[in-house]
Amino acid sequence: MEKYVLIGAGSAVFTRGLVADMIRQNEPCELALVDIDAQALQVAEALARKMIALGRAPIRLSASTERRQVLPGATVVICTVGVGGRRAWEQDVYVPRKYGIYQPVGDSVMPGGTSRALRMIPAMVAIARDVLELAPDALFFNYGNPMAPVCRAVRKATGADMVGLCHGVLGVARHLANALGVAAQRLTYTAVGMNHLTWFLEVRVDGVDAMPRLREIAAQRKQAPSSEITSFADVAPFSWYLLELFGAFPCAMDRHVTEFFTQFFAEGKYYGRTLGVDAFSFEGTIAAGDCAFEEMRQAAQAEQALPEDYLKRIGGEHEQVIEIVRSIRSDNGRVFSANLPNHGQVPNLPADAIIESPAIATGAGLRPIAQPPLPAGIVGTLATRLAWVETVVEAALEGSRAKFVQSLILDGAVGSIDVAERLADDLLRAQAAYLPQFPQNG
Repeated sequence: MEKYVLIGAGSAVFTRGLVADMIRQNEPCELALVDIDAQALQVAEALARKMIALGRAPIRLSASTERRQVLPGATVVICTVGVGGRRAWEQDVYVPRKYGIYQPVGDSVMPGGTSRALRMIPAMVAIARDVLELAPDALFFNYGNPMAPVCRAVRKATGADMVGLCHGVLGVARHLANALGVAAQRLTYTAVGMNHLTWFLEVRVDGVDAMPRLREIAAQRKQAPSSEITSFADVAPFSWYLLELFGAFPCAMDRHVTEFFTQFFAEGKYYGRTLGVDAFSFEGTIAAGDCAFEEMRQAAQAEQALPEDYLKRIGGEHEQVIEIVRSIRSDNGRVFSANLPNHGQVPNLPADAIIESPAIATGAGLRPIAQPPLPAGIVGTLATRLAWVETVVEAALEGSRAKFVQSLILDGAVGSIDVAERLADDLLRAQAAYLPQFPQNG
């Protein structure tokens, strides 16, 4: 019987989706919820208990603010940690705005992703060490951003076999299927790169190459006036333009992809709008997260039972992890997108860099599938970013302000070294409560 440990369970949206998937699986298992925020954990536990009761599921539930209490015996450990929560995330985005830097997400790259890495890496390394000590044979999955720096730091510092998961590739595959006018099940594809800049190099429908048709669609969309676009999330004009230029479609759509090409979006200017403001509103993202948690708190604490449709399948980051675990246990050879170290599967990217690419489910876990060398242009979009990963990992592990500044420079969003220095100091001050590894914050 599987014992799942969910660390960061106060992320109630993920917890709701995961519990719903476990209920549909209808197999006996244990689920231990962990969060250092006792109030958020209480909401997650109460909601999970009501869901399990509604589904009459054979799930044994427990909860703890101390992960070491529940890790022994774990067979699957899933991390959805966000150090500092949404309030710290806000500072990652609002502080850079003072310097004219606008971020639609701010959790993967740009100054926000760089700042977030400093908080996330020490916490995730500590979790990994506990997993190695108390549940060394457990499957170990991470959903926390920034994905590549977190997974790289954990492996570099501890050697733990952490696998990074993200539903972005799956979501973009659905987008491409919709653009082609076909059911997603008819699509096969190869997507390789770095999380949130993973390139769809091959797309086939019923075995037939669909890339020529996708390039035609890209050319057509390029001609459409941006003033007529009502939903940039659905249309993604920049991503389609990159398909025309590079011959591959970037994942995960404009909201993330624009952050990797900051040179084209000075002061956030994007098709007549401003990134993070009226295009992919960051305030809207935060408000939606706060609202979703409040709705789940009310559902958890209400006297009445949950409505029957509360167990319906919902999309989100959680949506493949149960299938991945079952595929590994059954050694069924299904292919998923996973973030794993480059051990030669992508021959012209750096060794040990965390690469998002196809991986096959085997009885030994997810194993990357060897790929041909990437086109030079695609490598060029990734090379500096992978160097940024190594630098920010060192900054976080060493508590090095100098390497934090280097990371901001490599990222490319700052306009000068002086701005990089001042922004680094402002972010260190804003996040001081979560950065004890830095001397001035100790």
